[in-house]
Amino acid sequence: MNSLFDERRYLIPFRSTLLPQIFTDTLVIGAGVAGMRVAVAAADGGDVIVLSKSELSQTNTAWAQGGIAAVMDEADSVDGHVADTLEAGAGLCDVEVVRDIVTDGSDRLAEMIRWGLMLDRDADGQLIAGQEGAHGVRRIYHARGDQTGAEVQRCLTECVRNNDRIRLFGGCFLLDLITPADEPGAPVLGAVTHHPKFGLQMIWARTTILASGGAGVLYRETTNPSAATADGFAAAYRAGATITDAAFVQFHPTALYLPGAARELISEAVRGEGAKLLDANGRRFMHDYDQRGELAPRDIVSRAIVSQIATQGGQHVWLDCRDIHDFSSRFPGISKALSRFAIDPQTELVPVHPAAHYTIGGVRADAAGRTGVPGLLAVGEAACTGLHGANRLASNSLLEGLVCGAAAGELAAEGRDAQVGQGEPRPIKVVSDLRQADSGELDLSDVWSSLRSAMWRNVGIVRAGSRLADASEMLDFWARYTLDKIFDGPEGWETQNLLLVGALVTRSADWRKESRGCHARTDFTETLESFEVHDGWRRGESEPSITPVTSGSEAEANV
Repeated sequence: MNSLFDERRYLIPFRSTLLPQIFTDTLVIGAGVAGMRVAVAAADGGDVIVLSKSELSQTNTAWAQGGIAAVMDEADSVDGHVADTLEAGAGLCDVEVVRDIVTDGSDRLAEMIRWGLMLDRDADGQLIAGQEGAHGVRRIYHARGDQTGAEVQRCLTECVRNNDRIRLFGGCFLLDLITPADEPGAPVLGAVTHHPKFGLQMIWARTTILASGGAGVLYRETTNPSAATADGFAAAYRAGATITDAAFVQFHPTALYLPGAARELISEAVRGEGAKLLDANGRRFMHDYDQRGELAPRDIVSRAIVSQIATQGGQHVWLDCRDIHDFSSRFPGISKALSRFAIDPQTELVPVHPAAHYTIGGVRADAAGRTGVPGLLAVGEAACTGLHGANRLASNSLLEGLVCGAAAGELAAEGRDAQVGQGEPRPIKVVSDLRQADSGELDLSDVWSSLRSAMWRNVGIVRAGSRLADASEMLDFWARYTLDKIFDGPEGWETQNLLLVGALVTRSADWRKESRGCHARTDFTETLESFEVHDGWRRGESEPSITPVTSGSEAEANV
């Protein structure tokens, strides 16, 4: 990876003494399920600021159609949920982390119900459990059919806004995490942020918790909102955190595929209710690839679709929902989205294709968010806890956000974490010999488009060493023209963050010379025991740190 990616500690030069100063006990970066749940818990021990980059309706949580996987029925068991998670994770799940999160899941979901979360119920008032891919039983709980994320966002936002100790800063962009020195082990003291009205600000915090979501915008085809530009990953990397398992990016098998249209997600729950995948000839094909058919893990379904398209030509396959009774009532959000394109799923086939959906890799953290960097915790999609392994089990992400968000917030509130207490402000002066970007000198939209297309072609659903090398070369080329400049707005900063994290994903994918979970290589098709490890990448280090798949207690020692 080009050294330019590691040279930048801060995206912009600044003098802390000349900027507005804001103080809080806990700073939460991100306002999805993990960030909001952190805030509620952390407020029990002090003041909290939550940064939201975009409107709350534009978080990955708010866009989540799938449900919350939890053991809420006597017919189900923690052991069963753990087993399904481990199978989907393809040997890279940290077993005790999985067990701890699954065990706590039922209590956290019950807690949310007490707070006003409105889940779907039958005529007798009992919770309705749905089926999704790779789950052995029905254990997925939804709200309004396909609007679970929006309901979770609503409920937690209401809790946050009703708490006088929590302040929500909307439209606030994370530039960088503050450390007193550019050296390994330096504590995080807060963040440098930018607001379109108030400009640059220094926010000092005793504990900083990264809950900034994923990096789906790295790819040309994605189900993510436009705010998912990897800012949290990049800022954490520059501050000295370890980015782990970056190769693993999950592609959702069924995104609406219409030329020129946004890639609207078609929830896994639709296949759980009986929808079938058909090829160009109208033939159901998934049983050719896996005995579980359409309910196989997402990586298998995505690759099967790509293979079928390559064999038959065309640009998509079909999703047949015609046998689902009363589709519009069962999936009102999807039905509304399809109606904008004059598609009636009760009578017509729906064109679908995989799209980047969830970033499995992230900042290495344990189940309570500890990262190994003093003062910094990480939760949700921004973190890599070992829950998802090499391929996330459907609907485990909202579960993770609730459980790990609560645990991290409790650490911040109770002061039990040895990392807290570091947030005293210190004069920091950052100078740079880089030159200010000249407006019009660099076409950022062209860099974005080229980057996302290159990642889709070369570091996408199916990979090969030659394509990964091509991607690295292109990323290095763009870095030479982009990372040597100082930008004064989010578009430039997002471009630099995407280039950095794209390089990390590519580097990890090239290092992992095997196929496992959602990382598939045509030149290394076997799953190898020697790669049953987590690869971690830190700024300034050319080789990854390697940690084995571990028990929970061992995992804490390794972060």
